[in-house]
Amino acid sequence: MTLAAIDCGTNSTRLLVSDGQRTLERLMRITRLGQGVDQSRRLAPDAIERTLTVLREYREVMDRFGVEQVRMTATSAARDASNREDFFVPAKEIIGAAPELLPGDEEGRLSFLGATSELDAADGPFLVVDIGGGSTEFVVGTTEPTGVVSADIGCVRLTEKYLHTDPPAPEELANAIGVVRDTLDEVRRAVPALDDAKRLVGLAGTVTTMAAVEIGLAEYDRDRIHHFVLTHAAAEDVFRTLATEPRARRVFNPGLEAARADVIVGGAIVLVTLMRHFGFDECLVSEADILDGLIMSQLSPRP
Repeated sequence: MTLAAIDCGTNSTRLLVSDGQRTLERLMRITRLGQGVDQSRRLAPDAIERTLTVLREYREVMDRFGVEQVRMTATSAARDASNREDFFVPAKEIIGAAPELLPGDEEGRLSFLGATSELDAADGPFLVVDIGGGSTEFVVGTTEPTGVVSADIGCVRLTEKYLHTDPPAPEELANAIGVVRDTLDEVRRAVPALDDAKRLVGLAGTVTTMAAVEIGLAEYDRDRIHHFVLTHAAAEDVFRTLATEPRARRVFNPGLEAARADVIVGGAIVLVTLMRHFGFDECLVSEADILDGLIMSQLSPRP
Protein backbone atom coordinates (compact mmCIF):
# COMPACT_ATOMS: atom_id res chain seq x y z
CA MET A 1 0.00 0.00 0.00
CA THR A 2 1.25 3.48 -0.87
CA LEU A 3 0.83 5.91 2.00
CA ALA A 4 1.32 9.64 2.42
CA ALA A 5 1.75 12.02 5.33
CA ILE A 6 1.42 15.80 5.19
CA ASP A 7 2.40 18.16 7.98
CA CYS A 8 1.06 21.73 7.73
CA GLY A 9 3.31 23.50 10.20
CA THR A 10 3.74 27.11 11.20
CA ASN A 11 6.73 27.63 8.91
CA SER A 12 6.70 24.80 6.38
CA THR A 13 4.39 22.34 4.67
CA ARG A 14 5.90 18.91 4.12
CA LEU A 15 5.03 15.68 2.34
CA LEU A 16 6.24 12.10 2.73
CA VAL A 17 5.18 9.32 0.36
CA SER A 18 6.09 5.78 1.39
CA ASP A 19 5.29 2.18 0.56
CA GLY A 20 5.71 1.34 4.24
CA GLN A 21 9.29 0.19 3.72
CA ARG A 22 10.89 2.83 1.52
CA THR A 23 10.61 6.57 1.10
CA LEU A 24 9.27 7.28 -2.38
CA GLU A 25 9.20 11.07 -2.09
CA ARG A 26 9.91 13.66 0.60
CA LEU A 27 9.20 17.33 -0.10
CA MET A 28 9.29 20.54 1.91
CA ARG A 29 8.04 24.00 1.01
CA ILE A 30 8.25 27.03 3.28
CA THR A 31 4.75 28.49 3.29
CA ARG A 32 4.71 30.42 6.60
CA LEU A 33 1.13 29.42 7.44
CA GLY A 34 1.64 30.90 10.90
CA GLN A 35 2.53 34.38 9.63
CA GLY A 36 1.34 36.85 12.28
CA VAL A 37 -0.78 34.27 14.13
CA ASP A 38 0.83 34.92 17.50
CA GLN A 39 -0.42 38.51 17.42
CA SER A 40 -3.65 38.27 15.42
CA ARG A 41 -4.77 34.75 16.42
CA ARG A 42 -5.91 34.35 12.81
CA LEU A 43 -4.47 32.73 9.70
CA ALA A 44 -3.67 35.42 7.12
CA PRO A 45 -5.44 35.00 3.74
CA ASP A 46 -2.17 35.10 1.80
CA ALA A 47 -0.63 32.51 4.14
CA ILE A 48 -3.62 30.23 3.59
CA GLU A 49 -3.35 30.61 -0.18
CA ARG A 50 0.41 29.91 -0.18
CA THR A 51 -0.22 26.69 1.73
CA LEU A 52 -3.15 25.62 -0.45
CA THR A 53 -1.00 26.15 -3.55
CA VAL A 54 1.56 23.73 -2.13
CA LEU A 55 -1.17 21.24 -1.22
CA ARG A 56 -2.31 21.28 -4.86
CA GLU A 57 1.27 20.45 -5.86
CA TYR A 58 1.35 17.63 -3.29
CA ARG A 59 -1.98 16.25 -4.55
CA GLU A 60 -0.40 15.88 -8.01
CA VAL A 61 2.62 14.11 -6.50
CA MET A 62 0.36 11.76 -4.54
CA ASP A 63 -1.64 10.96 -7.67
CA ARG A 64 1.55 10.21 -9.56
CA PHE A 65 2.57 7.65 -6.94
CA GLY A 66 -0.92 6.20 -6.59
CA VAL A 67 -1.31 7.07 -2.91
CA GLU A 68 -4.11 5.04 -1.35
CA GLN A 69 -4.20 6.51 2.16
CA VAL A 70 -3.08 9.79 3.71
CA ARG A 71 -2.94 11.53 7.08
CA MET A 72 -2.64 15.31 7.08
CA THR A 73 -1.97 17.20 10.27
CA ALA A 74 -2.00 20.83 11.30
CA THR A 75 -0.06 21.92 14.34
CA SER A 76 0.82 25.08 16.26
CA ALA A 77 -0.42 27.81 13.90
CA ALA A 78 -3.77 26.10 13.37
CA ARG A 79 -4.15 25.43 17.09
CA ASP A 80 -3.79 29.15 17.76
CA ALA A 81 -5.99 30.44 14.93
CA SER A 82 -9.69 31.24 15.40
CA ASN A 83 -10.35 30.98 11.65
CA ARG A 84 -8.63 27.63 11.02
CA GLU A 85 -11.70 26.39 9.09
CA ASP A 86 -10.85 28.92 6.37
CA PHE A 87 -7.86 26.66 5.72
CA PHE A 88 -9.25 23.28 6.74
CA VAL A 89 -12.24 23.26 4.36
CA PRO A 90 -10.32 23.89 1.10
CA ALA A 91 -7.42 21.73 2.30
CA LYS A 92 -9.80 18.77 2.65
CA GLU A 93 -11.20 19.43 -0.82
CA ILE A 94 -7.69 19.36 -2.31
CA ILE A 95 -6.22 16.38 -0.45
CA GLY A 96 -9.37 14.32 0.11
CA ALA A 97 -8.76 13.98 3.84
CA ALA A 98 -9.47 16.49 6.58
CA PRO A 99 -6.50 18.04 8.38
CA GLU A 100 -6.18 16.67 11.91
CA LEU A 101 -5.67 19.38 14.52
CA LEU A 102 -3.02 17.71 16.65
CA PRO A 103 -2.63 18.69 20.29
CA GLY A 104 0.98 19.31 21.26
CA ASP A 105 1.39 16.02 23.16
CA GLU A 106 0.21 13.94 20.19
CA GLU A 107 2.49 15.93 17.89
CA GLY A 108 5.36 15.08 20.22
CA ARG A 109 4.40 11.40 20.42
CA LEU A 110 4.39 11.04 16.63
CA SER A 111 7.70 12.90 16.31
CA PHE A 112 9.24 10.58 18.90
CA LEU A 113 7.91 7.52 17.08
CA GLY A 114 9.52 8.64 13.81
CA ALA A 115 12.78 9.90 15.29
CA THR A 116 13.59 6.84 17.40
CA SER A 117 12.53 4.14 14.94
CA GLU A 118 16.14 3.61 13.79
CA LEU A 119 17.87 4.17 17.14
CA ASP A 120 19.28 1.57 19.52
CA ALA A 121 17.24 1.52 22.73
CA ALA A 122 20.48 0.91 24.62
CA ASP A 123 21.44 4.52 23.86
CA GLY A 124 18.31 5.84 25.60
CA PRO A 125 16.52 7.36 27.29
CA PHE A 126 16.27 9.99 24.56
CA LEU A 127 15.17 13.60 24.68
CA VAL A 128 13.56 14.22 21.30
CA VAL A 129 13.17 17.93 20.57
CA ASP A 130 11.10 19.08 17.59
CA ILE A 131 11.73 22.80 17.02
CA GLY A 132 8.86 24.09 14.92
CA GLY A 133 7.75 27.49 13.77
CA GLY A 134 5.26 28.16 16.55
CA SER A 135 6.04 25.55 19.18
CA THR A 136 8.70 23.11 20.31
CA GLU A 137 7.87 19.61 21.50
CA PHE A 138 9.98 17.90 24.16
CA VAL A 139 9.56 14.13 24.44
CA VAL A 140 11.46 11.82 26.80
CA GLY A 141 11.53 8.05 26.49
CA THR A 142 13.38 5.00 25.24
CA THR A 143 10.99 2.91 23.15
CA GLU A 144 7.83 4.81 24.09
CA PRO A 145 7.34 8.37 25.33
CA THR A 146 7.29 8.64 29.12
CA GLY A 147 6.92 12.41 29.18
CA VAL A 148 5.70 14.91 26.58
CA VAL A 149 5.31 18.66 26.71
CA SER A 150 4.71 21.27 24.01
CA ALA A 151 5.96 24.81 24.60
CA ASP A 152 5.13 27.97 22.66
CA ILE A 153 8.70 28.68 21.58
CA GLY A 154 9.42 28.28 17.87
CA CYS A 155 11.52 30.00 15.23
CA VAL A 156 8.69 32.09 13.76
CA ARG A 157 7.07 32.97 17.09
CA LEU A 158 10.36 34.06 18.70
CA THR A 159 11.36 36.06 15.62
CA GLU A 160 8.06 37.92 15.38
CA LYS A 161 7.94 38.68 19.11
CA TYR A 162 11.55 39.53 19.94
CA LEU A 163 13.90 39.84 16.94
CA HIS A 164 12.98 43.03 15.12
CA THR A 165 16.28 44.47 13.86
CA ASP A 166 18.62 43.09 11.21
CA PRO A 167 20.81 41.61 12.51
CA PRO A 168 19.12 41.21 15.91
CA ALA A 169 20.35 43.65 18.54
CA PRO A 170 22.18 42.15 21.54
CA GLU A 171 19.32 43.07 23.88
CA GLU A 172 16.83 41.36 21.55
CA LEU A 173 18.89 38.19 21.57
CA ALA A 174 19.23 38.37 25.35
CA ASN A 175 15.46 38.81 25.78
CA ALA A 176 14.69 35.85 23.52
CA ILE A 177 17.26 33.65 25.28
CA GLY A 178 15.78 34.63 28.63
CA VAL A 179 12.26 33.68 27.49
CA VAL A 180 13.50 30.31 26.23
CA ARG A 181 15.43 29.69 29.46
CA ASP A 182 12.35 30.42 31.57
CA THR A 183 10.28 28.12 29.36
CA LEU A 184 12.84 25.33 29.74
CA ASP A 185 12.50 25.60 33.52
CA GLU A 186 8.77 24.99 33.07
CA VAL A 187 9.48 22.07 30.74
CA ARG A 188 11.77 20.49 33.33
CA ARG A 189 9.10 20.83 36.01
CA ALA A 190 6.51 19.25 33.71
CA VAL A 191 8.79 16.38 32.63
CA PRO A 192 11.19 15.53 35.48
CA ALA A 193 12.36 12.45 33.52
CA LEU A 194 14.14 14.87 31.20
CA ASP A 195 17.10 14.87 33.61
CA ASP A 196 17.56 11.14 32.96
CA ALA A 197 17.88 11.54 29.18
CA LYS A 198 21.23 10.36 27.86
CA ARG A 199 20.95 11.52 24.27
CA LEU A 200 19.50 14.62 22.64
CA VAL A 201 17.82 14.05 19.27
CA GLY A 202 16.95 17.18 17.30
CA LEU A 203 14.29 17.38 14.58
CA ALA A 204 12.94 19.78 11.99
CA GLY A 205 14.25 22.59 9.84
CA THR A 206 16.15 24.62 12.42
CA VAL A 207 18.26 21.65 13.51
CA THR A 208 18.85 20.23 10.04
CA THR A 209 19.73 23.69 8.73
CA MET A 210 22.26 24.30 11.50
CA ALA A 211 23.80 20.92 10.68
CA ALA A 212 23.90 21.79 6.97
CA VAL A 213 25.58 25.14 7.71
CA GLU A 214 28.14 23.43 9.96
CA ILE A 215 28.90 20.87 7.25
CA GLY A 216 28.90 23.57 4.57
CA LEU A 217 26.45 21.78 2.26
CA ALA A 218 26.08 23.67 -0.99
CA GLU A 219 23.20 21.36 -1.91
CA TYR A 220 20.80 19.46 0.34
CA ASP A 221 21.99 15.91 1.05
CA ARG A 222 19.73 13.96 3.41
CA ASP A 223 22.26 11.16 3.87
CA ARG A 224 24.88 13.58 5.19
CA ILE A 225 22.47 15.35 7.53
CA HIS A 226 20.57 12.35 8.91
CA HIS A 227 22.26 11.24 12.14
CA PHE A 228 24.97 13.87 11.86
CA VAL A 229 26.30 14.68 15.33
CA LEU A 230 26.17 18.44 15.94
CA THR A 231 28.37 19.30 18.90
CA HIS A 232 27.42 22.02 21.35
CA ALA A 233 30.52 23.98 20.35
CA ALA A 234 29.58 23.77 16.67
CA ALA A 235 25.98 24.81 17.39
CA GLU A 236 27.23 27.86 19.31
CA ASP A 237 29.55 28.74 16.42
CA VAL A 238 26.75 28.52 13.85
CA PHE A 239 24.47 30.56 16.10
CA ARG A 240 27.07 33.33 16.54
CA THR A 241 27.66 33.48 12.79
CA LEU A 242 23.98 33.64 11.86
CA ALA A 243 22.99 36.02 14.66
CA THR A 244 25.62 38.62 13.82
CA GLU A 245 25.05 38.77 10.07
CA PRO A 246 22.30 40.79 8.39
CA ARG A 247 19.94 38.69 6.34
CA ALA A 248 21.52 39.90 3.08
CA ARG A 249 24.81 38.25 4.10
CA ARG A 250 23.30 35.37 6.06
CA VAL A 251 21.69 33.90 2.94
CA PHE A 252 25.14 33.12 1.50
CA ASN A 253 25.92 30.54 4.19
CA PRO A 254 25.99 27.16 2.41
CA GLY A 255 23.19 25.01 3.76
CA LEU A 256 20.80 27.88 4.58
CA GLU A 257 17.70 28.28 2.41
CA ALA A 258 16.91 31.90 1.62
CA ALA A 259 13.28 31.38 2.72
CA ARG A 260 14.44 30.31 6.19
CA ALA A 261 17.06 33.03 6.65
CA ASP A 262 14.74 35.45 8.47
CA VAL A 263 13.73 32.96 11.19
CA ILE A 264 16.79 30.73 11.59
CA VAL A 265 18.24 32.85 14.41
CA GLY A 266 15.06 32.39 16.45
CA GLY A 267 15.28 28.63 15.99
CA ALA A 268 19.00 28.57 16.78
CA ILE A 269 18.28 30.33 20.07
CA VAL A 270 16.04 27.44 21.10
CA LEU A 271 18.66 24.80 20.26
CA VAL A 272 21.71 26.44 21.84
CA THR A 273 19.79 27.54 24.93
CA LEU A 274 18.47 24.04 25.61
CA MET A 275 21.94 22.53 25.07
CA ARG A 276 23.34 25.02 27.59
CA HIS A 277 20.45 24.61 30.02
CA PHE A 278 20.34 20.83 30.08
CA GLY A 279 24.07 20.25 29.64
CA PHE A 280 24.06 18.34 26.34
CA ASP A 281 27.46 18.19 24.61
CA GLU A 282 25.99 17.06 21.32
CA CYS A 283 22.76 16.70 19.36
CA LEU A 284 21.97 13.79 17.06
CA VAL A 285 20.34 15.34 14.01
CA SER A 286 17.40 13.33 12.66
CA GLU A 287 15.63 13.68 9.33
CA ALA A 288 13.08 11.13 10.56
CA ASP A 289 10.31 12.99 12.36
CA ILE A 290 6.54 13.45 12.61
CA LEU A 291 6.04 12.54 8.94
CA ASP A 292 7.65 9.15 9.55
CA GLY A 293 5.53 8.78 12.70
CA LEU A 294 2.39 9.49 10.67
CA ILE A 295 3.33 6.80 8.14
CA MET A 296 4.05 4.32 10.94
CA SER A 297 0.71 5.14 12.59
CA GLN A 298 -1.08 4.12 9.39
CA LEU A 299 0.78 0.82 9.26
CA SER A 300 -0.01 0.03 12.89
CA PRO A 301 -2.90 2.25 13.98
CA ARG A 302 -3.34 2.84 17.68
CA PRO A 303 -6.35 1.08 19.20
